[in-house]
Amino acid sequence: MRSNNKQLNNNREAASVNEKKGRASPDFIYRIIELIHDSRLMAIIRNPYKFLKAAGLKPGLKVLEVGCGPGAFTIPAAKIIGKDGFIYAVDIHPLAIKRVEEKITESGIENIKPVLTDASNMGLLNQEIDLVFMFGMPHIAGGLINVLSEIHRVLKPGGILSFEKSRRSENKIIVDIENRGFVFTEKKDGILLFQKVVEPKIII
Repeated sequence: MRSNNKQLNNNREAASVNEKKGRASPDFIYRIIELIHDSRLMAIIRNPYKFLKAAGLKPGLKVLEVGCGPGAFTIPAAKIIGKDGFIYAVDIHPLAIKRVEEKITESGIENIKPVLTDASNMGLLNQEIDLVFMFGMPHIAGGLINVLSEIHRVLKPGGILSFEKSRRSENKIIVDIENRGFVFTEKKDGILLFQKVVEPKIII
């Protein structure tokens, strides 16, 4: 298990330079990440339903997944929110979106829309999302600050941002996110939960 986690972290580090510049990672790096994420072992180590429920997903929500990758959390999320809910699955890598589309076809699930885009400019409507979750993203294409501003724009007043703690300092993550118009509410199973502040005092 440690070996798998270490390999996944190394692959993510290799992709970080491209992500910081707002570019997709090389295809071979994505393929390795996909292989790990789609493995049965990874589903046991990182049970998607456990993490998604900790993140606050429930039936009927309109959800945004930032950095969906090959869809390891996307399909379970769609099942949790049910037919009355909807999820936008966003990623900057074309192969990630293609894989999610394949899983949608295989599963027959209809409440998912894959979106190929930089998460700092997603093109969604203002205040249309109930909950945003970001899992397994130590590096964020478009830059964390820009992505947080975009998330704040698309979230409804009082909407939830669920952020999986990475290797970065937890206190630093909380400060960075709170400085972009959110308030930290709690931590569940390694997931940091924030609520959108209606009239944020954003620190430049």
